[in-house]
Amino acid sequence: MYAKQYEITLPADYDMTIIRKRVADRGHLLDDRAGLGLKAYLIRERGIGGSPVNQYAPFYLWNDTGAMARFVFGGGGFQGIVSDFGRPAVLHWTGVACHAGPARTAPPRAASRRLTPVPDLDSIEREAERLRELSRQDGVHTAALAVDPHHWQLVRFVLWAETSAQDADATERYEVLHLSAPALDGLPEGRTW
Repeated sequence: MYAKQYEITLPADYDMTIIRKRVADRGHLLDDRAGLGLKAYLIRERGIGGSPVNQYAPFYLWNDTGAMARFVFGGGGFQGIVSDFGRPAVLHWTGVACHAGPARTAPPRAASRRLTPVPDLDSIEREAERLRELSRQDGVHTAALAVDPHHWQLVRFVLWAETSAQDADATERYEVLHLSAPALDGLPEGRTW
């Protein structure tokens, strides 16, 4: 499993209905993408839910890194983002753990992300255990943990069936506009190592 996300921060007065329409018109295009576990089409709106910014920030979990590379570099879909918004930095992490939650069959409506430094290698194991516990909460659709060993950073990403993310220590909270999940069942269950 491989996680990636890009964040397109928009002006404070940006009309977010433009992004909503974009997702409504184009979101279905990845509903059957080979190699993709899931893509959550995420937004944050300035002043809503404590967000300081307007942002479009899709989050992906890929089962196949070759399919991910084709998407980003091989004309497989990412060129639409580049042509409309410029070339964003793509954050990426190697998957550490993933769990289906009790609300896996419900459409997710919110997401939470927690970025934290990795102080030592034992902390990855501790965070994997915390993720397993968190994934059992009512309302959790999918919970994933991944690490960037270049910057020694962990990302915890959770999809929620409720309209608000019940993740007390999340660093960001999002609204989910659409979920493409062609190979959701192909995502690993539990630790990936």
